[in-house]
Amino acid sequence: MKVLSIALFISAALSCGNATNENKANERETAAATENIAEQEAEQEEMLTGVISKKDLQQAPYNSWFEPTFNSYEPSSEVLEVIKNNINDYEIEIFMGTWCADSQREIPKLFKILEESDYDLEKLEIVAVDRNKTLPKNVEHTAEFQMVPTIIFYKNEEEVNRFVEFSQESFEEDIAKIVSGEEYTNPYAE
Repeated sequence: MKVLSIALFISAALSCGNATNENKANERETAAATENIAEQEAEQEEMLTGVISKKDLQQAPYNSWFEPTFNSYEPSSEVLEVIKNNINDYEIEIFMGTWCADSQREIPKLFKILEESDYDLEKLEIVAVDRNKTLPKNVEHTAEFQMVPTIIFYKNEEEVNRFVEFSQESFEEDIAKIVSGEEYTNPYAE
């Protein structure tokens, strides 16, 4: 009986050691898996910052939201005519976040409108900001903004109006009001 008790004790001690080794191996696997998930999340959180172009938005991973909206958006032809007749009088400055759902919804639409209006993209500047809505140190701008997207329309270097975050009527109707000089107030104007 003593021999059996000693054998059981030794067996239990050895299996506990193996369990500890197995636990350590499992912990290492879990840590590696967690690190891998964190890396994948960081990749998904990739964002552009600084002065960017339409070409930047047409590259992965941003094209996954830019292209479908750009390709499917069809602005009203009547409203588009108003925009075409007026938009080339303006310089446009955009503050956006590639991480922001509102920017992902509105900026492809703006590019569709600009393309269909034969807008001179040399008069357009796009600045991508991080989640804190801060500009990179190498980008200097005097325009103030709190929400993205903020699309500022300038005439003769003076701000005329701005579109902020979401439309009041429809995206193209809001833009048409701004560029035609109609009364327009963005949702955050005081």
